[in-house]
Amino acid sequence: MALPIAEYALVGDRRSGALVGRNGSVDWLCLPRFDSPACFAGLLGGDEHGHWQLCPVDDYDVRRRYLGESTVLETTFTTATGEVTITDSMPRGDGRADLVRRVAGVHGTVRLRHEWTVRLDYGAVVPWVRRETVRDEPVITAIGGPDRLVLRGPRLPGAEDRRHVDEFEVTAGDEMEFSTTWLPSWAPLDGVGPDADFVSSSMREGERWSARCREDLPRADLVRRSLLTLRLLTDEETGGIVAAPTTSLPEDPGGERNWDYRFCWLRDAALTIGALVRAGQVAEAQLWRSWLLRAVAGDPDDLQIVYAVDGGRRLTEVSLPHLPGYAGSTPVRIGNGAAVQRQLDVVGEVMIGLEHTRRATGAADADAWALQRTLVEHLATGWQDEDHGLWEIRGPQRRFTHSQAMVWAAFDRAVRAVEEFDLDGPVDEWRRLRDTVRAEVLERGFDARRNTFVQYYGAAHVDAALLVLPSIGIVAGDDPRMLGTIDAVERELLRDGLVLRYRTGTGVDGLAGDEHPFLACSFWLASAYARAGRLDDATTLFDRVCDLANDVGLLSEEYDAAGRRMIGNFPQAFSHLALVHAAADLAEARDA
Repeated sequence: MALPIAEYALVGDRRSGALVGRNGSVDWLCLPRFDSPACFAGLLGGDEHGHWQLCPVDDYDVRRRYLGESTVLETTFTTATGEVTITDSMPRGDGRADLVRRVAGVHGTVRLRHEWTVRLDYGAVVPWVRRETVRDEPVITAIGGPDRLVLRGPRLPGAEDRRHVDEFEVTAGDEMEFSTTWLPSWAPLDGVGPDADFVSSSMREGERWSARCREDLPRADLVRRSLLTLRLLTDEETGGIVAAPTTSLPEDPGGERNWDYRFCWLRDAALTIGALVRAGQVAEAQLWRSWLLRAVAGDPDDLQIVYAVDGGRRLTEVSLPHLPGYAGSTPVRIGNGAAVQRQLDVVGEVMIGLEHTRRATGAADADAWALQRTLVEHLATGWQDEDHGLWEIRGPQRRFTHSQAMVWAAFDRAVRAVEEFDLDGPVDEWRRLRDTVRAEVLERGFDARRNTFVQYYGAAHVDAALLVLPSIGIVAGDDPRMLGTIDAVERELLRDGLVLRYRTGTGVDGLAGDEHPFLACSFWLASAYARAGRLDDATTLFDRVCDLANDVGLLSEEYDAAGRRMIGNFPQAFSHLALVHAAADLAEARDA
């Protein structure tokens, strides 16, 4: 049975990630990549769809933490008879993937239950399971099609009703290590399992990496954890940044708003790069720049807004009817139909992201500038088109105000690149387009009667995306038009003190049901307050949203304040990057 979303933590190897519950159960794991089929899919169904659990047989209290500045998770179970810790990590391997679980007795004696249930292809395939011997060590292998999982450890569970279970006692001083290794089904079994002490090396690496982060930001500990989470969601080989490691965790439990976020949105990646650079990290910015050049290479007419981790383009959206969904939320989807949508704002975000890398490194990259020129020149011929907008609206296309403001940002950053870095381009034409777009946004995207920007040209309602207009520079944060927009957002989009993306009741998105406040939007409002000079309001809201993070500092996509629960895919890069940007905005406002 899946737990409340907040009761999970993420461990990973920067190729994939496992969700580990407070009950010691790994309920979600895709191997070897974030967007590979899941081998433990209990999160979207039940234990019968795959999970790996180690937990006390008797009642227990639990506490957990990440070790230092690492992504190694330590869970401590305390029972009436003793205490035991389980340390979960995913060492980086060559051509394979490992999830390692170390059990250590702290004091007394604790009886543990061990259950290993593998179901390949998102819980649909019961594998061929057998016991084998590798270098005189007994192991359990589970094979299905291209995948093989190998369980090793000092005490292997026994077969029982198409799963493997065991119970054993752990006393003070006992140490045991179990590992599940993925490798291709045709690969030899030699050398499965980790070879070194990854826990210590991961802690040292995390501390070195975190030491480069700024320390002058509010809630610096949570900012660092957000940055570590964003790094964990970045494929270390390809540079692709996934929006989340999960699919189909619902925006509306029991409803149809269930999407696959295990892919790389250009927008999210560009904003993540901005967050990393603002916090003092640069290396991942350069890695993402290389990913971008490869992913969008070719005709700008073929530009997608989302790609696979390796830059692949085919993300066909299908449903998995064999899975009942988290909290009964169907359909469960893999792939994402938004890949074929038109979203004009993406070019602006890419231009801003690449400007961040250019400023951080102090130099322009010729290939990156060639790509930017191509994108901007293509945008010059179609910037007045309707699109699906930032929120991937599945209703009619419109002239979204945020999209048009980001068009302005694309031309503005192109002009600045020429003026500040002496790059080559038709700067006079770009200046003309920049001024034309801004004039149109201020006229058609603004309702003078209500003194607010609106969601799309001619609309009578707002959209939380309007809160970012000051951050891109199209309007000042204390401009009366922006102050009026903040007032309108407070009137129309606040629910229990948190911010909705937009009112679903308008029918703009073409979907049934409702959703909950979007955490990134709440951070956006905190940033807007800071830029408007409302520093006390900014600090109060920022702290409130930060306090919604779970016990290990992770945030989901949305939050149901009435039900006191996290909603949506988890952990969500958009929420964490918005936290970092808001922290930087608050720090700058305080300095000013």
